[in-house]
Amino acid sequence: MTDEQTEHYFDWAATSPCDAEILRSALETTIEKWGNPSSVHTAGKEAREIFEDARKLCGKVLGVPAEKLYFTSGGTESDHIPILSVLNRPQKGHVLFSSIEHSAVREQAQALKKCGFSVDSIPANREGIITPEAVVNALKPETVLVCVMAVNNETGAIQPVYEIADAITKATAGKRKPKLHIDCVQAAGKIPLKLSYKGIDSAAFSAHKICGPRGIGLLYLAEPLEGFLRGGGQEKSIRSGTENVFGAVAFSKCLEKYFISENNKTAFLRYEAQKKYVMDFIKGLSKIEACTIIPETRLEKPENYSSWVVQASFNKVPGQVMLRALDSEGFYISTGSACSSRKNNRPVLEAMHVDAKISENAVRFSFGPATTKKAMDELLTKVSEITARFNG
Repeated sequence: MTDEQTEHYFDWAATSPCDAEILRSALETTIEKWGNPSSVHTAGKEAREIFEDARKLCGKVLGVPAEKLYFTSGGTESDHIPILSVLNRPQKGHVLFSSIEHSAVREQAQALKKCGFSVDSIPANREGIITPEAVVNALKPETVLVCVMAVNNETGAIQPVYEIADAITKATAGKRKPKLHIDCVQAAGKIPLKLSYKGIDSAAFSAHKICGPRGIGLLYLAEPLEGFLRGGGQEKSIRSGTENVFGAVAFSKCLEKYFISENNKTAFLRYEAQKKYVMDFIKGLSKIEACTIIPETRLEKPENYSSWVVQASFNKVPGQVMLRALDSEGFYISTGSACSSRKNNRPVLEAMHVDAKISENAVRFSFGPATTKKAMDELLTKVSEITARFNG
């Protein structure tokens, strides 16, 4: 990808451009320390040392003990491990997932029906928010797992996961509390996170959303669980398979550089600046007569949405047409989740009861730390021109 292509890349929620300096450094380190970290000879021990150093750095950045973090192959596997762990239960149970979950959670949870579990979806409101009340209302005595994402990948809606954790704890006081799993793939590097918050039992992360390599993820477990899939016993038998030392080293450095906290001044200032950038962008979109912001209340409640994701629909311009028109001009966006782009359905927008025609014309603009205000202004101008062409 050229510098110009990166400048006009607005699909960061699908994947991010790599931080070349971090990846090259991690590659050089693991070329030198090339051993299998599970081997007991010197080459293996050297690889193990840098692998565990990466885990410690992740723990330091995330504010949790390193021993509660497990490296995986990506966000999807980090979601699947807690979900599949319920299959180890001697009795079947009830699983809840939010209606706006990524397909990695939604599809896997639904698959549990084939194994005798009852599975229900927690309804979102029209603003794309899962309220604590909705979660509590969906709980059953036999509920064993609740899945709610931290930030929605299509609308940017920030879910009240801490309030949900509190509500579940309160509603199940004196009873067996179901586990709460949080998909943080679109939250890391985008909003501040309190991973150690009481009531959060597990959380999933992915490196390639924050300028890291593909093929490496991270799973936080407040307490160990019994992994359903078996193998060589790596990662304390939570996730078997030869460890990806390069990925772990690169991921840890990306978290250190991009994770948003007041301790990371550069990332925090960029986060604060993005709030203004995206408000200007949304206000610009709202001036386009043919544009509908999704949800329409977003300008009124900006604190409920990630500043890095915007969903909008344009009258008489199908989403795929807008995508291709912008692509021909060197601007890169998406119509929604890249993982579902070939399925031609929009379950998140359906869950929000978005009108079918508006949904058909919807596109997603997503940004990252390298996105400039100038580039966002240029995108707005180009979107306005294309929309006018179809509505003239």
